[in-house]
Amino acid sequence: MIEETARVIAVDEPGFAWVDTQRKTACGSCAVSSGCGTSVIAKLFSAKRTQVRVIDPLGVKLGEEVMVGIEESALVRGSLAVYILPLITMLLAALVAQGLWSGAGELPVVFAGLLGLGGGLGLVALYTRRIRRDPRFQPVVVRRLGPPVTPVEGVLAP
Repeated sequence: MIEETARVIAVDEPGFAWVDTQRKTACGSCAVSSGCGTSVIAKLFSAKRTQVRVIDPLGVKLGEEVMVGIEESALVRGSLAVYILPLITMLLAALVAQGLWSGAGELPVVFAGLLGLGGGLGLVALYTRRIRRDPRFQPVVVRRLGPPVTPVEGVLAP
């Protein structure tokens, strides 16, 4: 299970909560991050916060710090769907167009590749719509880390 710390920002319905997480990169734990160009780019984009709806079997409270997790298999399957499926459909469409219109130049192949990419992205949209409510693909609150923090005006805002 891949885990990340988060703070509960809303409890909207029984069994579910909204959490706020800080995006992290591997560069933060690397010994040479101070002299690496990739870490400079990562610092520009890593400070973003993400709000996620999670399954809450523990009954967490607003402001509580929790550990959320998602199964590795769900992450791998989702990554393959998002990255590989559009690439495969684009290449297959381009190869079919190359075979059908080999003497017509590159334009039909490029156009077919773009259509294949669009079709692959459409398949990803259908796949994500199908798994949207599947608990195997949703993050879950694994454990509590700290007591609820009461927001004080001007000091802490969720």
